[in-house]
Amino acid sequence: MKIGVLGSGKGSNFDAIYEAAESSLLDVDITVVISDVENSLILKKAKERGIKSFYMCPGKHKTWLEPDIEKEYVNVLRENGVELIVLAGFMRVIKDPLLLAFPGKIVNIHPSLLPSFRGLKAWEQAVTYGVKYAGCTVHFVEKDVDTGPIICQAVVPVNSDDTPEDLHKRIQVEEHRIYPQAIDLVVKGNMRIENRKIILTE
Repeated sequence: MKIGVLGSGKGSNFDAIYEAAESSLLDVDITVVISDVENSLILKKAKERGIKSFYMCPGKHKTWLEPDIEKEYVNVLRENGVELIVLAGFMRVIKDPLLLAFPGKIVNIHPSLLPSFRGLKAWEQAVTYGVKYAGCTVHFVEKDVDTGPIICQAVVPVNSDDTPEDLHKRIQVEEHRIYPQAIDLVVKGNMRIENRKIILTE
């Protein structure tokens, strides 16, 4: 399956997906990487690996893309044959142009056990709230932020002396482990959605 990766930062989840594909653990072809940050490390990594990479001007808003800009994302993704969009630290809310162009074909990873701690810096929210367990969630993307049917989750214990940074590092280890696994489930089609719940078929 041809996938397109959208990211805004260091691209550590992109690394995990790329390595899984290179080792044949994941049957995907990363055809394009797009970033809304011109000097992002994820774009540098894509270029070094010979993957088509594009910086797309984010426009005037900090958390979302204007419809015309998002339509340009759609054009680039379609031109590169993308069948599944993978959000890897993409710090923009996805809206109608992408959602309508790729219905049920956009996945995201979030650093909490959704539906708890939606939004930014979920690891800080977890430490502040004093929960005993945090984690990460891979889910399909919908119009509302950090909702959508959950594909898989991983639990990370919160230690009494954890700083937000400590917890975030441990959550990222689990992100890198489960994101390729979740994409593999989507690629193989070993699931169905019933009443917003994902049922594994194998």
